Amino acid sequence: MNMQQLFTVETGKPYPLGASTQKNGINLALYSLEKETTLCLFNHDTQKLLCEIPLDPNANKTGDIWHILIHNLPDNLYYAYRASNTDKFLLDPYAKTVSSGNRWGKSSGLSSNEPNYYHPLGGAIANGDFNWEGIQSPKIPLKELIIYEMHVRGFTCHPSSQANNKGTFLGIIEKIPHLVDLGINAVELMPIHEFNEMEYLKENPISHEKLYNYWGYSTVNFFSPMNRYNSSENIGTAIKEFKTLVKELHRNGIEVILDVVFNHTAEGNENGPIYSFKGFANSVYYMLDSHGKYLDFTGCGNTVNCNRPAVREFIVDCLRYWTSDMQVDGFRFDLASIFSRDYNGNYLPLSPIIDEISQDPVLSQTKLIAEPWDAVGLYEVGRFYPQQPRWAEWNGKYRDTVRRFIKGTPGVKGEFATRLCGSQDLYHSRAPYCSINFVTSHDGFTLYDLVSYNHKHNIENGEDNRDGFDANDSWNCGTEGPSVNKKVIALRERQMRNFHIALMVSHGVPMLLMGDEYAHTRKGNNNAWCQDNELNWFLWDQLKDKSAFFNFYRKLIHFRKVHPILKNEYFLTNNDVEWHGCNPLTPEWETHFQFLAFTLKDLQNQNDLYIAFNAHDQFVNLQFPQNAHNKTWHWIANTANLPPQDFFDVPQAIASISYKMMSHSALILKAL
Repeated sequence: MNMQQLFTVETGKPYPLGASTQKNGINLALYSLEKETTLCLFNHDTQKLLCEIPLDPNANKTGDIWHILIHNLPDNLYYAYRASNTDKFLLDPYAKTVSSGNRWGKSSGLSSNEPNYYHPLGGAIANGDFNWEGIQSPKIPLKELIIYEMHVRGFTCHPSSQANNKGTFLGIIEKIPHLVDLGINAVELMPIHEFNEMEYLKENPISHEKLYNYWGYSTVNFFSPMNRYNSSENIGTAIKEFKTLVKELHRNGIEVILDVVFNHTAEGNENGPIYSFKGFANSVYYMLDSHGKYLDFTGCGNTVNCNRPAVREFIVDCLRYWTSDMQVDGFRFDLASIFSRDYNGNYLPLSPIIDEISQDPVLSQTKLIAEPWDAVGLYEVGRFYPQQPRWAEWNGKYRDTVRRFIKGTPGVKGEFATRLCGSQDLYHSRAPYCSINFVTSHDGFTLYDLVSYNHKHNIENGEDNRDGFDANDSWNCGTEGPSVNKKVIALRERQMRNFHIALMVSHGVPMLLMGDEYAHTRKGNNNAWCQDNELNWFLWDQLKDKSAFFNFYRKLIHFRKVHPILKNEYFLTNNDVEWHGCNPLTPEWETHFQFLAFTLKDLQNQNDLYIAFNAHDQFVNLQFPQNAHNKTWHWIANTANLPPQDFFDVPQAIASISYKMMSHSALILKAL
């Protein structure tokens, strides 16, 4: 029987793009500049081509949109297109599901028997209704967020997780109690859009194990959840399981922020694969030079031409989908400075795509976070489109300054104070919470490695240690890598706590890296993007082994959450803060002596905080200031003390107004 005898077709409508249900049928609409377009239907189970339907440019085309309405289309079909410029089957950019399978590290697609083969098709039927049970977003103000950057697979992949659905969206649900206990109220998920983890063809030169595109910053389809984060091979299940994750996180008061990669795609340069965008409108979706070569401002082979009208519409449609249908709470935009480039890659002071995202009514309540730089020098920290003040930024200057001060670099004390106060020099036209403060992220050293390595150790990535940053502002505390020296170990423990105190008392929004809560190590690898192993996996058995550090880490997060004076919406004035050196009210800004203390005034409750950092390599004799409300200073935290006295569950009154403060230590006092 001819497959086409099973269904009937009409001309269809040009909107919405992608597959949608209309008039008891499935409407398919596609933006393409090609002269010929053919719809191809495949069996879901075998992925065998069942039929091809050439689209009539006189009937099935409106402007540059091809469209068709199909009645009685079976549920178990995938679809793709053929275009006149390639013999490849092309994936609909608006496909909500894809055919790539759910087994990590297994080839999938039209020719899954070929090693590393990957060529997904689109799912013709969008997922059905989902019961949200009335659970809505907690709608947490940005200034209140404690963001936890995490990798879906890595969070529960290790056997010690004891999760029933390891490495999946459902696996995260099983570990929500850990996030709640830690004090997290927002997770920032590293890329969960469909990507091909098999695309990196090198192997570990030491173990000879295959290397993967583990992090996922190489998007194939921006509407489809990653199938390898799904527990089932059934079509559309990834959508249901992602929605279930969002619902359960919201139920527990945790928002969901997606790390999105609209700056480049997995199609690479002229030598890269053709999955989708290249086949439909290559010159529109990508920046090209006068010879048709791909301009690369991302370090990944191509650059998405984000400010072209059709591409702007695509990006906004995608963000709307994840906001309305998937109910996510915000987005972190990878290499967001690409948004500030015109068609040819030149700097664009007024960016149409940023304006559209900022002013879109569907996106009006979402968190918008920019990584305000790209791969070739457009560095916009503090100046990422200030015309739209709702944008927050990954504050790279915060990271660099805090690292330098805590390790003892001279001459940065004044800037360290500025970073702690919300980086007014950068965000003076906005607010402190526009600064996303972080000491570590997926990219670079972990917290433990930051205090254990002076140099990167990336040889296992297969690039002869050429990849990754060389300047990490790290300090190994006297020994490179693992050490049995008790003094070195103790110093590293203090330094990790010092970093955490700095982050938790800073104005702005703190972001934490998954695994730092138990001092996870990547063994000095500062670019572990290709490592699908214990370098990246969360090691749940370490929580018990590192319980002393975990308890300090957790308690300090909860301390921040209950102290509003650490989360002001405005920049601090002299009425809010007093600066000190070893003696009260004498900060000695001009000296290279790496000691800084300050009092945060609690004008409402009169429970002031005194915070001090000694980044010097010697003890300092300091005098605590007199509390303005005639209250007594009480110990909250002191990294010089051994656990559990590093954090006081019951604050203890100080014994004297003078104190000999250990080198490389930090402390917090509270007036009670």
